[in-house]
Amino acid sequence: MITGCYTALVTPFKGDEIDVEGIQKLVDFQIQNGITGILAVGTTGESPTLAWNEHNKVIETVAQKTKDTCICIAGTGSNNTREALAATEHAVKVGADAVLLVDPYYNGPSSLEIRKEYVGPVAAAFPGIQVIPYVIPGRTGCQLFAEDLAILHKEFENVKTVKEATASIENMRHTRSCCGPDFTILSGDDGMTFEMMVDPQVKAAGVISVASNLAPGAVAAMVRRLADGNQEEAQKLKASLEPLFGLVTVKSMEQTPQGEVVCRARNPMGVKVLMSILGMLSGGCRRPLGKMTKNGLATVLEAARTVQSNNPELFKPIADFFDVDINERLSNPSYREGLYYETYE
Repeated sequence: MITGCYTALVTPFKGDEIDVEGIQKLVDFQIQNGITGILAVGTTGESPTLAWNEHNKVIETVAQKTKDTCICIAGTGSNNTREALAATEHAVKVGADAVLLVDPYYNGPSSLEIRKEYVGPVAAAFPGIQVIPYVIPGRTGCQLFAEDLAILHKEFENVKTVKEATASIENMRHTRSCCGPDFTILSGDDGMTFEMMVDPQVKAAGVISVASNLAPGAVAAMVRRLADGNQEEAQKLKASLEPLFGLVTVKSMEQTPQGEVVCRARNPMGVKVLMSILGMLSGGCRRPLGKMTKNGLATVLEAARTVQSNNPELFKPIADFFDVDINERLSNPSYREGLYYETYE
């Protein structure tokens, strides 16, 4: 079963090229800190900007590195079913344990079409691998409904898990009602994992996490405590992690000659910026993602300094594994160079 804590791994770059050694080192860091598994090339891994040969290379690298150690989930979703089929075939060949299919973005098929023309064909073509639909309408503009998910679960033995990122607890409860007690719901939103796992009408079984790129041990421990029914200890861990959960989208108010605007630095920008500051080999994001504003960067630094001040044990594994001084990295401006736009104009 796909339960526990999985890291939606960022894709590190050297310049504009994939950093294969960086991927291997980040996976080693995750494994050393008790993660259940790794998602290779989800949206956090910047899948929209990777060519398919790059996409496949990341999946192959992660699958090889996690073999016999932890679970590898391959992000093989697309808004083109032929691409999803080809990517899933490759993932199976290189040894991935499961594949994640994000709802088809931009062309926006109906839930019926997502079931019949996308998830269903992939599940039928590769019955030996688990197929995990990823429902995130805020990013894709469409949504696989709980009713269609239930039909898929009944029709295909390898569709028994969903990554749920609708931000709607009612939709999650409806998914449980439609799909039954033997179906696995994973959180796709760090900030909702606690609520999803303790809600008796949802009973989520874990998370595919962004924040665990930075604090895999703490996020994994929170999930284990919740699975064991120890809500008090899990709540303490959740409170310590909250500043990192807020980095998925970093909003700042910016002044322009025409007036004030909201700037949103979308995932994985905030996490990769902090990883770079802390010396974690992430590199920048690939265009059209670019840099943060100064105000956005200030928000990231505030979150990191709060963690370091109140719960330094969260960053200690980074210090130990990457041989860095966290306080020095957070205080020295030289580590922020090139990570933000000097002005909005």
